[in-house]
Formats: sequence, C-alpha cells, structure tokens
Amino acid sequence: MTGLPVRQLAYKVNDLEAAAAAHHRQFGSGPFFVLRHVALTSSHHRGVEQPFDHSSAYGQWGAVMVELVVQHNPDPSALHDMFPHGSGKEGLHHAALFVDDLDAAIARFAAEGAPLAQLSVTQTGTAFAFVDTRASLGHMLELYEPTGQLTGFYDFVAEAANGWDGCDLVRELS
Repeated sequence: MTGLPVRQLAYKVNDLEAAAAAHHRQFGSGPFFVLRHVALTSSHHRGVEQPFDHSSAYGQWGAVMVELVVQHNPDPSALHDMFPHGSGKEGLHHAALFVDDLDAAIARFAAEGAPLAQLSVTQTGTAFAFVDTRASLGHMLELYEPTGQLTGFYDFVAEAANGWDGCDLVRELS
C-alpha cells in the first residue's frame, strides 16, 4: 500500500454552500460541483445494511480534490461514527486513495487493525469503502478502484479549476 497518493480530502459539513464559500475564501478552492442525494444501490455500515442519504460538493484545492459532505438521514454510517447525528460538529472525515483491488485493500487494512466501517455502491457501479483508521490517523480512509468513470470525474473537477475566475462557485450536477 505504500506509494498511494492522497486523491481527495473530505470534510463533514452542515451546509454545502456555506462550507464551499468558506473553503474558497480561505484556500481559493473551487469551483464546487454538487451532487445531491447521491444514488446508491447498496450501503452497509459495519456489516449491516443501512441507508446512507448524503450530498456532496466536489472542488479542486491545488492538486487535491476536496469533498464537502452532508448526511441527511440519522442512520448509522462512517460519517456518524466520527460526527454523531445531531452534534452539529464538522471536520476532516477522510482522505481518499485509489487502490488496484478494493477487496484486497479492505482485507489488508482489516489485518492491520483498520476494520471496514462502510461499503457502499453507487447506482453507476462505483464501490467505495471507508476503513476505520481513526486510531492511527485520526480520520477514516476512503478506498476505491480508479475506474475510467471515476478518474474522468476527478479530471473534470481539476480541469474546471484551471483558469477559473472565481465566479459561479457552486454548480449543480444532475
């Protein structure tokens, strides 16, 4: 697992638009592309199927994507493991890594004391896993395989930041 660069830093926030504006003011990040109520075909938290209704805003912060995420439902999740529902707390939730084999990476992290916290699959077929590295890193890690669709999205967000004039900070995705 050595040599895996961080592809994304993600923050649990309470308000996507306010968080995007604050992050942009402080770091010049953006523009942010919002996907509301990310459609999932399945989501399991600690081995139990749970709904995971969330929205995310994706922007570019230098060479790294930044994700701002809000969970709409009170059900258990990797997000609520760190930021309990109703607490109002915000902060760094995870760093994301691309791995060649998701199942093998999950097994390796589990063997090293970082168990699987959540495994979800989007309607487009992208699987993402949160492994619980709070004891060693203070936050979760998100793992996923770099499919063409996923890397294309990362490229889209990065390209939108090239030469961006700071206008139209928050943009809706369908």
